[in-house]
Amino acid sequence: MLAVEELPRREELSMVDFELSEEQRIIRDTVVSFAREQIRPAAREADEKGEIKAEVLEQAWQLGLAQSFVPEEFGGFGNERSVVTGAIMAEELAWADLSMALAIMAPRLLLVPVCEFGSAEQKKRYLLPFCTDRYLSASAAVVEPRFDFDAGAPATTAFRDGDAYVLNGEKCYVPLAATSTHLVVLANAENGSESQPALFVVERDAPGVRIGEREKLMGIKALATSRLSLENCRLDRSSRLGADEPGAVSRFLNLSRVALAAMAVGVARAAYEYARDYAKERQAFGVYIAQKQAIAFMLAEMAIEVDATRLMVWRAAWKLDRGKDATREACIAKRYAAEMAVRIGDNAVQILGGHGYIRDHLVELFLRNARGFAAFEGMAVL
Repeated sequence: MLAVEELPRREELSMVDFELSEEQRIIRDTVVSFAREQIRPAAREADEKGEIKAEVLEQAWQLGLAQSFVPEEFGGFGNERSVVTGAIMAEELAWADLSMALAIMAPRLLLVPVCEFGSAEQKKRYLLPFCTDRYLSASAAVVEPRFDFDAGAPATTAFRDGDAYVLNGEKCYVPLAATSTHLVVLANAENGSESQPALFVVERDAPGVRIGEREKLMGIKALATSRLSLENCRLDRSSRLGADEPGAVSRFLNLSRVALAAMAVGVARAAYEYARDYAKERQAFGVYIAQKQAIAFMLAEMAIEVDATRLMVWRAAWKLDRGKDATREACIAKRYAAEMAVRIGDNAVQILGGHGYIRDHLVELFLRNARGFAAFEGMAVL
C-alpha cells in the first residue's frame, strides 16, 4: 500500500472567475452587434455564391478584430491579448457564419505566432506591412492530404542547407492561400540526425511555392481553401519562427485547437437557437412542437451540450492565458466540440423536419459547416 506522500499529486487548482471584465463585455457586445447586423444576413448569399463580400472583411478590420493586439511600435493598437477574450469573439463570429469568421480571423494566423515567437527583426519585417487601414489576408498551412496526418509529426520537411532551409511537402485546407501574401507553414525541421516540428513564414510568391486550384468542400463554401505544394522552396534561416523556443509549435497548435473549438461552439449554438425558435413558432396538431416532450428533451440536451463545451474551451483558454501547458485541455475541447457541433446540427435539422433539408432555413448550412471540424487543424488561432 502506498504511503500518502507517494500518491500522485493532483494538479494545483485555481479559482476561475466567470465574470467578464468591462473590456471583455465591450468587445463581446461589439462583435455580437457586428455579427448580427453584417455577417448573419450575408451568410446564405456568401454560401451560395462561394465568396465573401470585401466590405464585410474591411468592416471587421476597422473594428480591429484581427490585429488590435499588435504592439503600437509595429502599427497596431497595442491592446492586451487574451485567449479567453479571443474565444468569446471567435464563438460570436462563427455563430453568424463560419466561413466569414475564418476569413476575418485569417490574418491572426501570421500575426499571433510572429508576436509570440518572432524576433525583433521578424516582427518589424512581418507585422508592419499588415498594420494598415486595409484588410490583408494571411494564412497557415498545417493539414496534409494523408490519412495518417499528425500535426506533431508532419511529413512536410525542412532540410538545413547552410544558412537556409529547403522545404518540400504538400498541404491542404489552406484558407485564402491564393490571396495571402504570407503563409505560416508547419514542417519537420531536419538537421543531421535530429528533427522537430517547426514553423516557417513563407511568401506566397517564393520560388517553389505552388497554389493549387480551389478545393470543393462540403461546407465553408464561401471560404476559398486550396492545396499548397512546396518543391525545393528555399528560405532564409530568418524565416523560421521560435527556433529557440521548444514549445512554440505546441503552443501554436493549442491556440488553434481552442480557436476552432470556440468556433464549433458558435456553430452549434446557432443551430440550437434556430431550432429552438422554430419549435416555439411551428404548430402541429394544435400545439407548438416545442411543447412536444421529444422535442423539448432534445432542445434541453442541445443547450446543455453547448454550455458544457464552452466551459471546456474557456478552461483551455484560461490556462493558455497563464502560459501553462494546455495540450490536454485543448485537445479534449477540440475533439469534443467537433463531435458536439455535428450532433447539434443534426438535431436541429431533425427538429425542423422536412424544412431542415431545404435551403430556406440555415440549419442545413450549419450542419455542413460543423462536419468539417473533425478535419480542420491550424485554420484559426487566438
